Amino acid sequence: MSTSPDPRPTRLARLGARRPWAVDTLIVLAIVGLGTLHGPDGPRGPGHWIFTVGLALPLLFRRRWPVGVFTVIAVIALAQWAADIRAFGDSALLVALYTVAATRPLRLTLAAAAVVEVGVVLAVMRWAADRDGINAFVALSGLTVAATVLGINVRHRRALLASLQERADRLEHERDQQGRLSAAAERSRIAREMHDIVAHNLSVMIALADGASYAVGDAPDRAEAAMRNVSRTGRQALTEMRRLLGVLREGPASDDRAPQPGLGQVDLLVEQVRAAGLPTAYTVAGTPHEPPPAGLQLAAYRIVQEALTNTLKHAGPGAEATVSLTWERDRLAVEIRDSGLLADAPAVDGGGLRGMRERAAVYDGTVEAGPQPGGGWRVRTVLAYAPAPVGVEAPA
Repeated sequence: MSTSPDPRPTRLARLGARRPWAVDTLIVLAIVGLGTLHGPDGPRGPGHWIFTVGLALPLLFRRRWPVGVFTVIAVIALAQWAADIRAFGDSALLVALYTVAATRPLRLTLAAAAVVEVGVVLAVMRWAADRDGINAFVALSGLTVAATVLGINVRHRRALLASLQERADRLEHERDQQGRLSAAAERSRIAREMHDIVAHNLSVMIALADGASYAVGDAPDRAEAAMRNVSRTGRQALTEMRRLLGVLREGPASDDRAPQPGLGQVDLLVEQVRAAGLPTAYTVAGTPHEPPPAGLQLAAYRIVQEALTNTLKHAGPGAEATVSLTWERDRLAVEIRDSGLLADAPAVDGGGLRGMRERAAVYDGTVEAGPQPGGGWRVRTVLAYAPAPVGVEAPA
């Protein structure tokens, strides 16, 4: 059976939370009302009423000044003892002790309990008969201990509930923060995909359209072929855009969604670039010792796509490009070179280079991009697809 406290507040606790003054007023009225009863000594005198009301009234302020109210009641009770007047208002001292125990540290609680216990001893010595002294002392001391323990338990319960509430708030904050980070990462991924798809296909379409406009008069057949390539490239870009945007929509996935491009589509990418007027050679060296993951294939494909797109935009007329993939034991080296004359041009823009680096970083790779000593531009990265287990060194 669980021993954790029941988090549901009682009706009295809810009333105390909403209208604390009402609860305190009821306590004062109860003490004063019970003081009207006749005791074994007969009707109460004026002194009894004065001290009963004087002991009970400070409880109206016990929540704001618990230690101060306890001190005032203790002083009034001492004056009552000195005047040798018995009053039911002494029970207010137990309520004040409970309030101190429920709101103040243990040191103050024990000090207040010691003060009440001294009052118990003084009351028993003065008002209890010899044969009832022990019983009266035990009964009053039991009430003192009960008020103290009850107040301490309430204080611990409140501290526990506050800790649980703080933990729940912190977890909620962390969940919201994680959600924002996940959303930002997803936006970044979508931005990379959109950039790669749109930039590459638009660059190819622009190159094809420019070639068609130059050849439309002298070589209409070549112009017609170029425009057919423009149409095919546009449809391909539209298909990829629909596939990318489809994952953002709610509802079941469409059956016509194609898989993400991989290394098997690099040759088609190279053919597309050749059709746009950029002679491109494509070579593959070695073989992977195990099937590479789809994510690595997509990253390599997008890096090649981005590099060739920038070659189309910046290499200038007469440039040639070379794409080479080299499989090593557990890595894939990707290199794209061109012989463009504009070696000083920014062949890789900020968004494209950042996208390459983000994709490569997922597979423990870095991107080297810059002009070659003999002219042209070079982009190279190495992607790890079968990292060695942690704590195990790879053989030399």
